[in-house]
Amino acid sequence: MKKKILVVTDYYLPGYKAGGPIRTLANLFERVGDEFQFCMLTSDRDLGDNKPYPFAGKKYWQPAGKAQVLYLSQQQRTLLAFHGLLNTFNYDLLFLNSFFSRMTISILLLRRLGKIPGKPLLLAPRGELAPVALGIKPYKKQPYILLAKWLGLYKGIYWQASTEIERQDILSIFGQAALTDVSQICIDSISWIRIAPDLPSPSPNEESKMPSKPTKQGGTAHIVFLSRITRKKNLDTALKLLSQVRGQVRFDIYGPIEDQIYWQECQALIRQLPPYIRVEYKGSVEAERVPEIFSQYHLFLFPTRSESFGYVILESLSAGCPVLISDQTPWCNLAEIKAGWDIPLGNPDQFHAALNTLISMDDRLFNDWSQAAREHALKYMHDPALVEGNRKIFLEAFAK
Repeated sequence: MKKKILVVTDYYLPGYKAGGPIRTLANLFERVGDEFQFCMLTSDRDLGDNKPYPFAGKKYWQPAGKAQVLYLSQQQRTLLAFHGLLNTFNYDLLFLNSFFSRMTISILLLRRLGKIPGKPLLLAPRGELAPVALGIKPYKKQPYILLAKWLGLYKGIYWQASTEIERQDILSIFGQAALTDVSQICIDSISWIRIAPDLPSPSPNEESKMPSKPTKQGGTAHIVFLSRITRKKNLDTALKLLSQVRGQVRFDIYGPIEDQIYWQECQALIRQLPPYIRVEYKGSVEAERVPEIFSQYHLFLFPTRSESFGYVILESLSAGCPVLISDQTPWCNLAEIKAGWDIPLGNPDQFHAALNTLISMDDRLFNDWSQAAREHALKYMHDPALVEGNRKIFLEAFAK
C-alpha cells in the first residue's frame, strides 16, 4: 500500500499567481505520484483573488493530476478546523510548504499542543528564510521567529531545502547541529535538513524541436520580465538598468501586481526612460502560456534579490530565451556556456555590458546563445538524480 503524504500549501492549481511553488508541487506529484499517495489542503482561490474557484466549496476531495485536493474556504482554515481535519484524516507524513503561512503556523501550534497525531512532519520554506526575504516586513517576521523558537514550534521537524544556499539559511536561524536523533534536539536545533531540488515538469516541449524565435537584428532586442511584481523580484532595478543601454528595446512586463506602492514606483521609473525603450505591462499570465511567451523574446531580464530555485528561469532557458539574472539564484556560470549571464547586483556596469552585448547580437550569434540556453535546460530536466533526491527525502522521513 502506498504511503500517504498530506501536503499543505496556500495556493495550488488551477491557480498560477503564486508562481514557482505551485508548479514545483504539480511537478512533484507528476514525477513520484505513482509511488506515494498525495493529498493536499489548500486555499479555494488564487493569490490576491476575492472570489473562490467556481468548483470550490464542495466538502470532498477532488482529483488534480496525481493528487487529491481539498479546497478550503477562509472559514475552513482556522485552528479549530485544522484540528478536526488532521484528526479525522489518516496520513503517514505531513508536508508543509511555507514557513510563514498561517496554515503552517496553525498546524505547528496544534502539533506543539499535542492536538494532532504525532506523525513525521517535513517543512519546505520555499525561499522564505533567505536574508533578502526576511528583510521584507522584518517587523513581523523577526518577532515571530523569536516567539516560535521560544515555544519550540519547529522542534523535531524535518526540513527540505531546494539548494545548499537554502540549507545554510535554515541552519543560520535554527542552529548548526544537524542531528539525527530527534530525542537530542533542543529548541534552537534541528533534526535534519536534506536537499531535494525543485523538479521540472516532464514537458512534451523537452523532446520537441526548438521553438521559433523572433529574428534578431543588431541594435534591437525584445526583452521580457515575467514574475510577481514585488520588491524581492526587483523590477525597479531592471528598469534602471535599461535606462543606460544603447539601441532600440521593447520591454514587456508580465505578472500579478502584489505591491501597489512598489508598482507605482516602477511606473515612475518607466516614465523616465528614454523614447527608444518601449515598455508595456501585459498583466498576469497562466502557467501553460509561459513557454510560448518566452519563445517570443530575446532575453529574460530578472535581477531578482533572491530565489531558492527560480523555476521561471528554467522555463525561459527551455524556450531558448537566454537570461540575465542576479547571482542570488542556483543558476550559475551561464556566460561560460552562452546561456545567459548571472551577475552580482552590486555590479551594474556588468549588467549594462551584458545588455549591450545582447542588443548588439545579430541573428546568427543570437541563435547560438538561444540553442545553448535550451540545451542547458534540457540537460537539467533529464537529470535522474533530481527525482531520486525527492524520493529519498520522503523515504527517510518515513523511516524516522
